[in-house]
Amino acid sequence: MLNTYTGQEAISFAYTIFLVICLPLCAWVAWSDLKTMKIPNKAVIALLAVYAVAGILVFPLETWLWHWLNFAVVLAIGFVLNAVANVGAGDAKFAAAAAPFFFAAHLPIILPLFAAFLLGAFATHRLLRAIPAVRRATPDWVSWSRKDFPMGLALVGTFVTYLVLLAFPSILGGAA
Repeated sequence: MLNTYTGQEAISFAYTIFLVICLPLCAWVAWSDLKTMKIPNKAVIALLAVYAVAGILVFPLETWLWHWLNFAVVLAIGFVLNAVANVGAGDAKFAAAAAPFFFAAHLPIILPLFAAFLLGAFATHRLLRAIPAVRRATPDWVSWSRKDFPMGLALVGTFVTYLVLLAFPSILGGAA
């Protein structure tokens, strides 16, 4: 392990590192999804590489290994949702690549957080695309004219917020 912290300090340290490294990737994913309605495979692979390399340095080996199960489960769910509910393949792959960063025990926090970001991102996207000045500033963004929604926005928002909450647990008044 890279650090000598224990308990909450170790988690905060790990998630601060994850946040710093993942934030540019998340910005790329959100921008790409807005502009092209596609999440690049390179971004998904980069996110997995961050967990593979940084994760093993900041987590105990057993924790790092168990979190890979999150990847497999979310990828399987994503494939099913892609087939039966028209969830985008890029969205499913990004969610799976982000899954190892999450603690399964935090699912009761993660699901409402995602629901809130999904509603907020959808409403904000639809509002902004109705503003002519915004459309003129970004005339080549495919998401303005598509019927479907760039879900990468909600996925990125959920992921970044989760990283922030674990990096800075005092935001919630204590341990995450």
